[in-house]
Amino acid sequence: MAKEATDADFEAEVLKSDIPVLVDFWAPWCGPCKSMLPIVDELTTEYEGKVKIVKVNVDESAEVAGKFSVMSIPTFIMFKNGEAVSTFVGAKSKEDLIKELDAVA
Repeated sequence: MAKEATDADFEAEVLKSDIPVLVDFWAPWCGPCKSMLPIVDELTTEYEGKVKIVKVNVDESAEVAGKFSVMSIPTFIMFKNGEAVSTFVGAKSKEDLIKELDAVA
């Protein structure tokens, strides 16, 4: 299961990570976000040690969501060396997420 990050630990969990990080901005009331849960959990296991996958609840961590201009969810942002390197919005297939992960892993 993907780790949860908050406004308080986002920098430590994501920006200071020594491996690339995929951040899933989501909310419990978001239908497309719920449909992504099994895919995100599978990829968390499959990419362990290569890419860290972190979930940010936008209702609980509005500061981080605002900092990265998250306007709709789910929004996925890929970070490498503390920098946002790609952003994609909306429910995606597992294959689409694998392409994004493989591009930075």
